[in-house]
Amino acid sequence: MNERDILAQIRGLVDQEHELRNRSVAGEIDSAEEQARLKSLEESLDQCWDLLRQRRARRGAGADPESAEARPTQQVEGYLQ
Repeated sequence: MNERDILAQIRGLVDQEHELRNRSVAGEIDSAEEQARLKSLEESLDQCWDLLRQRRARRGAGADPESAEARPTQQVEGYLQ
């Protein structure tokens, strides 16, 4: 997955997040469902951002950005921003 693909995936996830919040405000889904879906979206976003940062760091260090791999959710969720 290249940077363009990662950024497109991030945009898609953000669009899903906005749609979910709009549906919640409109009363189309309940709060519990919204929270569960939001958690999943946030985890996916964190993984995408982490992968993008890895690729950029590798490129900056003269390494191959293609060797970057998505890390497990449990690992990226524990990072301090």
